[in-house]
Order: sequence, then C-alpha cells, then structure tokens
Amino acid sequence: MGFVWMWICSLLEDERGDVPGWVLIVLMTSALVVAIWTVARGRLVGIVESALDTVCGSVGC
Repeated sequence: MGFVWMWICSLLEDERGDVPGWVLIVLMTSALVVAIWTVARGRLVGIVESALDTVCGSVGC
C-alpha cells in the first residue's frame, strides 16, 4: 500500500511542474500580442477600415 501511495504522490508532483511552464507560455504569448499590436496598431486599424469600406460601400455599416 505504501508503494502505491508513493507512486501517486510522485505523479502529482510531476504534474505540478507543468503549471509554471504553461504560465510562462501564456505570458510570453500575451507579451508578443501586445508588442505586435503596439508596433502595428495604425496599419492594422487601416486594414480593418479598408475591408469594412469595401464590404459596406456607400451604405455604411
């Protein structure tokens, strides 16, 4: 019984080690999105406005 308990505890400890990795991935992805948005904001807004103008035309959306 003691071996099974030790095996379960070792599995739980291994799983906890992945949490900081996932947190790091989320933070890095968020930082990349913010950096790209900061640099390319004007161009991205222009692209969206141009696409909406093309779709809506003179009707206005």
